[in-house]
Amino acid sequence: MQDLKSHIKTYAIECGFDLVRITGAEVFAEDRDVALARIKAGQMDGLSWYTESRVRRGTNPQELLPGARSIICLGLSYLNPVEPTEPVKTATNPGTNQGKVARYARVKDYHRAMKRRMKAFVRGLEETLKTSVGAKWYVDDGPMLDRAAAARSGLGWFGKSTNILTQTHGSWLLLGQIVTDLELEPDTPLKKTCGSCVRCIEDCPTGAIIAPYVVDNARCISYQTIENRGAIPLEMRPLIGDWVFGCDICQDVCPVNLKSGIPLQPIQKADAVGASGQVDLVELLTLTEEEFRSRFQGTSVMRAKRIGLQKNACVALGNQKTEAGVPAPKTAVTALIAAMKNDEPLIRGHAAWALGQIATSDAVSSLEQSLGSETDEYVREEIQAALKQAGLRTAPTSN
Repeated sequence: MQDLKSHIKTYAIECGFDLVRITGAEVFAEDRDVALARIKAGQMDGLSWYTESRVRRGTNPQELLPGARSIICLGLSYLNPVEPTEPVKTATNPGTNQGKVARYARVKDYHRAMKRRMKAFVRGLEETLKTSVGAKWYVDDGPMLDRAAAARSGLGWFGKSTNILTQTHGSWLLLGQIVTDLELEPDTPLKKTCGSCVRCIEDCPTGAIIAPYVVDNARCISYQTIENRGAIPLEMRPLIGDWVFGCDICQDVCPVNLKSGIPLQPIQKADAVGASGQVDLVELLTLTEEEFRSRFQGTSVMRAKRIGLQKNACVALGNQKTEAGVPAPKTAVTALIAAMKNDEPLIRGHAAWALGQIATSDAVSSLEQSLGSETDEYVREEIQAALKQAGLRTAPTSN
C-alpha cells in the first residue's frame, strides 16, 4: 500500500472532504491559555457551556483519546454551487419583509453531514488497514478547539475575525477533527497572515471584533440571533439589520473569500431557506411550534428555537424602516400587531420595539391599546420605551 499519510489524504477527499491536513496530539498550550483568558475577561459571556474545564479537556488530546498520536483535520465547504460566491449585500433591504440566514444554515445540519462522512472515513481506513483504528471525531459541538487544530495542521490560518482562512475555500468551511492513535507525520503550519487588512474589523456593524483576533461574544450578531435566550439589548437591535439567524458580514467583506472554491461534494441545500438565504419575516411570525419544527427540522436554524427566531424576525421587521422615506410594508405592521397577542413575552416585547421603530398611526395605536391590557412588567417596559421612540420619530422637526 502507498504511504499511509498519502492514502489518508487521498481517501479523505474521496469521502467528500475538501481539505485535509495532519497535526500531532500534543497539548494546545498557547490556545488553551488564550481561551481561558477570554473566559476570564468576560468575552465568552452568555455561553454557559464554554467553561474552563471544557477548554482544558479540549486542548489535551490525551484526555479525549488515551494513546492519541495524531489529529486528522478536515475541512468541508458549505458554499452552495448554485449561489454566487461573491460578497452579498449586507445592508437591510427596506420594504421587502425579507430577512437573512447565514450561509452555513442554508444547508442540511452540518453536524450530521460531517459526522456521517467522518464515520465512513474511519471505517474505510479500518477496512484498508485490516485492523481497528482508535479514533474519536469532533465537529464544533465537542470540546476540541477546532480552529486551533486547523491552524496548527496548516489547514488554514487565523484571520483577524478569528475565522480560519484557507487558500482555496476562504473561510466558508466547516471544520472537523479525528483524534487517532495512528502515528502520522504532522504537516507544517502556514506562514500566511492577513497582513494590514482590517476589513472585517471596520465593517462589523456592532464592533464585535474589538481587536485583531479578539471577538466580544456578546456583541456578535450571531450570538444575539442564535444563543441569546433573553431580550436582545436595545442598543444592539438597530445594528442587527435583517439578520434572523447568524451573520456573514465579516466573511462577506474578507478579500480571501473573493475566490473561494465550491465543494467537491456539496451538502444538501435546506429547502426551508430561500434563494440567497432569504426568509419571509411575516411568515416566520405566524409559525406555530409544530410548523416551525416541520420546516426547520434537520437544519441549524433549530438551535435558535421558534421563540428566538420570531424574536429576531420582529427586530428585522423593525429595521425595515428607511431614512429615504420608504415606509415599512403594511403587512409588516399587521404581523407585528398580531404578535403583540403572542403567548410569549419575549416576542411581544420585541414586537413592541419594532412597532415603535415603524411608528405609523396603526403601530402607535396598537402600542397604546396593548399598554392598557399588558400585565407582564418586562413587556410593559418595552411598550413604554417603544411609545417614547415612536414619539421621537413622529414629532415635527423644529425650525
